Amino acid sequence: MNICTSPHPLAELTLSRHLRAGDRVLVAQGAGEPAALTRALVEAAAVVADLTACIGMLTHDGLRSASGLRFESYGALGHAARLQPGALMTLPMHYSDYVAHLCDGRLPVDVVLVKLSQADENGDHHLGMGDLHLVDAARRARLVIAEINPHTPRTCGTIWPRDVAIDHKVYSAAPSDALPHAAARAAKDVEDVEDKIARHVAQLVPDRAVLQIGVGRLPGAIARHLHGHRDLGIHSGALTDAIVTLLETGVVTNAAKEIDAGVTIGGAVIGGAALCAHIAANPSVHIRHTSYTHSSLQIAQLSRFHAINSAIEVDLFGQINTQTAAGREVGGIGGQVDFTRGAHLSRSGRAIVALPSTAQGGAKPRIVPQVETVSLARTDADTVVTEWGIAELRGISARSRAERLIAIADPSHRDSLNKALHKWGQKH
Repeated sequence: MNICTSPHPLAELTLSRHLRAGDRVLVAQGAGEPAALTRALVEAAAVVADLTACIGMLTHDGLRSASGLRFESYGALGHAARLQPGALMTLPMHYSDYVAHLCDGRLPVDVVLVKLSQADENGDHHLGMGDLHLVDAARRARLVIAEINPHTPRTCGTIWPRDVAIDHKVYSAAPSDALPHAAARAAKDVEDVEDKIARHVAQLVPDRAVLQIGVGRLPGAIARHLHGHRDLGIHSGALTDAIVTLLETGVVTNAAKEIDAGVTIGGAVIGGAALCAHIAANPSVHIRHTSYTHSSLQIAQLSRFHAINSAIEVDLFGQINTQTAAGREVGGIGGQVDFTRGAHLSRSGRAIVALPSTAQGGAKPRIVPQVETVSLARTDADTVVTEWGIAELRGISARSRAERLIAIADPSHRDSLNKALHKWGQKH
C-alpha cells in the first residue's frame, strides 16, 4: 500500500479516482466525523456508481446533499434523521452487535474514512474521538483515508496502530460540528418540562453511582441537577457535553468504581470544544472499544450502575420505542438495550427512561396504549420518568404497570389511557 506520511490539501485528493463501483464506505461518526472527506464523498458519488455510506450519528449535514449515494446505519441519528426519505436503510441491531459485525467482516467495508489528531512527539496519530472499531474495519478495508485535524484531541487509548496502513492523509482545520439539538435553543415551556424531568431523575441517582448518559438536550438538563452529588462515576458508550461540568467540578471522581477506579470510561466522543479540551491527554479519561463499554460482563462488576436514556414513546405495559414516529425513522436502538441489561445485572443498578409526557405542544401523548415500534421489550422495562413523576415498573403486574404509567402521563390524556386499560382488562 502507498502510505502517505504527511498530510496534503484535500484538493490534491480526488476521491472518485480511488473508489470503485459498489464500494461500501465506512464514515466515522459523532465528533469524529471527517467533514472534509464526507464532502468529497458526495462529489465522488456523482461519478462513481452504487456507493453505500455506512454511517452512525451525523453531526455534519454535508451528506444531506448527496445524490446517488445510499446510506446504511444502526439508526437515524443526528442529521441522519434528515436524509431524504428512502435514502437511509437502518439495520435493526443493538449497537454492540452492529459494531461486532463491522469488526469481523459480516458487514463488509471497502473504504474507511476517519479523522485523526496531528502527530504527537512520537509520530503517532490518535483516533481521539473514539469508535475503536474503525481500526478493526481498517484492517480489512482496501483503502483507508485519514483527515488530519488539529481540533482532534489525543485521548488515552486511541493511538492509531502503526501496523494499520493509511493510504492517504488530508488536512482540515475545521472544528467539529455540534449536534442539531445542541445548536437550537428550546422554548421556555420545553425547558421547564425538561427541568422537572431532570429533578425527578436526579433524586433517583444515589451518591457513588456509575452513570451511562444518553445523547440529547434532556441528558444535559439531568446532568445539571446532579451537581449536588458526590463521587459519581462514568462508564458510557458516548462521552457528551453533558458531563463536562460534572468532570470539571469534581462531581465525577470515579472513586467508588470496582473496576477502572478513578477513570472515566467512554467509547466515543459526541461533544464540542469544551469536552475535547477536557479529555485531551487526560489520564483520568480513557476511550475503550465498544466490546468493553457495552459489555454486560463489565457493567455487572460496577455497583449502582444507572443507565439514563430517553425514548420517543412508552406504552402502558412498559414497551419502549426509540426508533420511529408517525412511520418515520427518527432514532435507533443504539446501545440502550445493552446498557439496560447491564444495569439489571449491577448491584443496586437501575435503567431509567426519561421523556416528556407529550409532543407537538401537548397534542400528542408519549405514554400510549401501544407503541409504534418495540425497541426495548417490556421485560427490559425498569423506571420511566416524565415531568409528572416516576413509575417503577420492575417486579409488578401488567395492570399495575399501566396504572403507574397513567399516573405520570399528561392529565389531558389520562382518560383515554384509562379507557384503553379498561378495554384490555375485559380481554384478560
